[in-house]
Amino acid sequence: MNVKFSARDVQVYYGDNHAIKDVNVDILDKTVTAFIGPSGCGKSTFLRSLNRMNDTIPICRVEGDILLDGEDINAPQVDPVQLRAKVGMVFQKPNPFPKSIYDNIAYGPRIHGLARNKAELDEIVEKSLRRGAIWDEVKDRLDAPGTGLSGGQQQRLCIARAVATEPEVLLMDEPCSALDPIATAQVEELIDELKASYSVVIVTHSMQQAARVSQKTAFFHLGNLVEYDDTTTIFTNPRDTRTESYITGRIG
Repeated sequence: MNVKFSARDVQVYYGDNHAIKDVNVDILDKTVTAFIGPSGCGKSTFLRSLNRMNDTIPICRVEGDILLDGEDINAPQVDPVQLRAKVGMVFQKPNPFPKSIYDNIAYGPRIHGLARNKAELDEIVEKSLRRGAIWDEVKDRLDAPGTGLSGGQQQRLCIARAVATEPEVLLMDEPCSALDPIATAQVEELIDELKASYSVVIVTHSMQQAARVSQKTAFFHLGNLVEYDDTTTIFTNPRDTRTESYITGRIG
């Protein structure tokens, strides 16, 4: 398996608060990696450092090396906008733009110049909606507002929007926490399909979800990456007592 992201001695500070401490991890391509751990343990903070979303927080600073395909993502010549086209993000609450379903998907390809004409854009929109497993539900109403869809459909629309710029990595920050069980199952099924094309990193507060969708799991606790291994190993035979306590429900 190819390494997609390589993090070495990563520290993240919010002002004086040392939120992430000495994280070292290799995230694989074409794999779903789950970040688990109690609330406030740093898993979302670390996730956001993978596409420089932390840049948007003035008091936040990141130290150490984060390499994407061997290139330092924090190097001065790296444009965060280009980086985020390559490393897509899906948030906890579905956040479609207040535009049509079509324009939600077309927006990224338009600003990144990925289509030369309307026919190419149409093709990207259809392909992305198919990848988001929502094409059949919306193909007859592409000019309807994305905000008019159900929560689960909105989240799949946001996933389709994230893949429209041809990213290589998809970051998902608790993508199912606002969804009902049926919509959650649909998104989980989609995540399973997406790993054929992307490196997927998902932050989840649901251990069952991590066990169902991921091949690798990283357990965070108090800003430390305590343990990182195959998902089955983490859930059946963890090395660290803190991981075991969390898995069995004693901490959390």
